Amino acid sequence: MSSRALRVLVAASEVAGFAKTGGLADVAASLPAALAERGLDVSVVMPLYRSARLIADPLEPTGLTFRTPIGHRMVEGVFWRSKLHGTNVPVYLLEQRDYYDRDDPSSGRGIYQYADAEGQRIDYNDNCERFVFFCRGILELLPLADLWPEVLHLNDWQTGLVPAYLREVYRKSSRPLWKPKYDAIRTLFTIHNLAYQGKYWHHDMPMVGLPWRLFTPEAIEFHGEINFLKAGLVFSDALTTVSPTYAREIQTPYYGCGLQGVLNQKQSSLTGIVNGIDDDTWNPATDPHLVMNYDAATMVEGKAACKRALQTELGLDAEPNTFLLGIVSRLASQKGFDLLEKIAATLVQRGIQLAVLGDGDAIYREFLQRLQEQHPGRVGVRVAQDEGLAHRIEAGADAFLMPSQYEPCGLNQLYSLRYGTLPIVRATGGLADTVIDAADANLHAGKATGFTFLPYSPEAFLEAIRRAHEAFTNKQPQWRAMQRTAMQQDWSWKRSAAEYEKLYRDLVGTFSS
Repeated sequence: MSSRALRVLVAASEVAGFAKTGGLADVAASLPAALAERGLDVSVVMPLYRSARLIADPLEPTGLTFRTPIGHRMVEGVFWRSKLHGTNVPVYLLEQRDYYDRDDPSSGRGIYQYADAEGQRIDYNDNCERFVFFCRGILELLPLADLWPEVLHLNDWQTGLVPAYLREVYRKSSRPLWKPKYDAIRTLFTIHNLAYQGKYWHHDMPMVGLPWRLFTPEAIEFHGEINFLKAGLVFSDALTTVSPTYAREIQTPYYGCGLQGVLNQKQSSLTGIVNGIDDDTWNPATDPHLVMNYDAATMVEGKAACKRALQTELGLDAEPNTFLLGIVSRLASQKGFDLLEKIAATLVQRGIQLAVLGDGDAIYREFLQRLQEQHPGRVGVRVAQDEGLAHRIEAGADAFLMPSQYEPCGLNQLYSLRYGTLPIVRATGGLADTVIDAADANLHAGKATGFTFLPYSPEAFLEAIRRAHEAFTNKQPQWRAMQRTAMQQDWSWKRSAAEYEKLYRDLVGTFSS
């Protein structure tokens, strides 16, 4: 680690401990904390949602305000300040009540979407304007707070316009004192999920405030629409995504979501770095959510106790030798629930139990609730977000299912490895990079940590589960060895942060040399 404190500002639309809908929030909290531990001078910026206002501790006024053009009017923003939980990493929260003070789970309103009368999730119709303001606010913060990062680390489509604004607006029209400081900033853009791109109709261009000459296929236009994520890809100095395999996959038509051509052009500046996990929060030896803590040495007794407790909690038959499969997931087609729907009855017929936690698309909520009603004692489902139960499923299940169509990185398979709950995954994206299949060669080498399959079909998924069920039932010494190997893997943020620091330093060195 260099002795010089590299300055980094991480910008994200959600940060765990303030507002969260998915894995982006976990990354935006855990990576800065790990970077700070390495000695980097790191800060975070995000919107001040209602949920963040309610739980941020502390939340202090900064007195920093600005006005920026949104179309033909000027809109004012105010920055507040807090810290990442358990750290001294500053978090700047952008207040603009018309844009961000609307989320309320009790009435079905989230930070990006709201639920209609049928429970369907619908994007807010002003999301383009909301995140145009956030992108401009990120760059307005720098002179206000005298916060001039060497690397501005942007995340997902909600920050995608920042490098375009930096080049086209702030480097061209800033005060003479600020222009060289904006010029010195290097931008790194991380793709957490290429499928979510932030696409809006072309009539929003005047509101966006970028010149029409950028509304081309070479810049931010995509099939007649403004594309925030594409702007991030085109205008950033370097790109990352959340696993090496996903970095390769998104350069192909199958996974590229229409942007594979852009990504091929940027291939030399695209790096895949697997996300880490918070190995203090996700540690079976200290996890406060578990009925019994355990480590690799006490795994057999600990997992048996956690399994009994989980079966009781979810109304499953208390059968210690029954193969119990866990799922904690957003309920969406991306996550492979269409495959599960086709094989669920077969799993139950084979004496397997299912423990499922998640929320999402109505079609999969109804499928899982129907499955539970049809098979009491064999299937336990909670349609909710429940952090404690997520931990208890990871500890109490024998194996964990992730049959994703695509999975940029995935975190639950990493939690599962940590808890000795062998993952059964489709070998895509980060799942392919982190789970080593129980093939004979890997078993003999002591490397196997789970079970993988590749064809996206119910038959391939069922065969992977059959192999795992066979090993659990008839090859217990082999199963236990795999569990111990899985628990010994290092997928902490310490490893990921070291890779990011090297990338930051290479990026700064390349452009300053």
